[in-house]
Parts: sequence; C-alpha cells; structure tokens
Amino acid sequence: MADETPAGTAPAPGPAIPPALTDAPGYQVRRLHQAYLALWAREVDPTLTGPQFAVLTAVRAAPGRDQRSMATAVALDTSTMADVARRLETRGLLVRHTAAADGRRKLLYLTEAGERALRAARGRLDLLDDRLLAPYGTERRAELIRLLTSLADHWEGLNEESAP
Repeated sequence: MADETPAGTAPAPGPAIPPALTDAPGYQVRRLHQAYLALWAREVDPTLTGPQFAVLTAVRAAPGRDQRSMATAVALDTSTMADVARRLETRGLLVRHTAAADGRRKLLYLTEAGERALRAARGRLDLLDDRLLAPYGTERRAELIRLLTSLADHWEGLNEESAP
C-alpha cells in the first residue's frame, strides 16, 4: 500500500495517551520497565539479564545459600529462580552443588567467570544508574529510591494479602 502522506508534510501524530493511562501508576511503572530493559540490553549487557545479575549479586553476597532462599532475596518465584540458575550454570557463571543433608536443595556459588561478568556489568550499571537518575540531585535520588522501595514493599504486601 502506498504512503498516503502528501510529499513535504509530516505524518499525523499518533493518538494521545488517555489520562486514564497516564494517571495510572501501573502504566508508568510499565513504561519505566520497558525503557529500562532496552537501556540495560544496550548499555549494561545484551546477554546477562537483570534477574541474572541480581542472582549473581546475591550469590556473591552469600555464597553457598540455597536456591530457594536466593529466590526470595532477589524477588523471583522458585521456578523462575531454577531456570535463571540453570542458565547461569550453563554459561559457566554459577555452580550448583547438591546439599549433603538434603538432596533437593541446590547450593549456589559464583565461578571465576561469574565474578568477572558481575564486576564488568556492575561498572556499566553504575554508569547507567547515573544517567537514569541524572535529573535528580544526590538527596532527591536517595528519596526517590526510598519511595520506590516503599512502593514496591507495599505492592508486594498487597499481593501477599490477596494470595489464596
């Protein structure tokens, strides 16, 4: 189909976003998330995902903890955690050892390659975080993080209240 825009004119702007969306916190959170994912892939690591980074960070902080407690620490459900840990293990960034006392528990440890990948990604993430929060001074950044943390805690609590 031929372009029906007359030569020398700009295409019509897209539809306006309805206030019912722009006023909705979930809509704004989704916009932030979409933008963050694109920036992460371009500026931090195109193959290491945010959840994988979170798992590596948690494992570095507490090596040898079991997979289930790590899932809680990084806000992943246990099936997603198992998949993330398997992918990291396949890439050689993480090793999982079966616990001696309970063969169902998997204990997680970083490999040297995982340590290097985490260190490299952390440096690029620090630069991205600075860009993301550039509109805010130091004090406002701290307040924004406190507000976001409080909101996330509240939303998670609401989810737990409504769980069967």
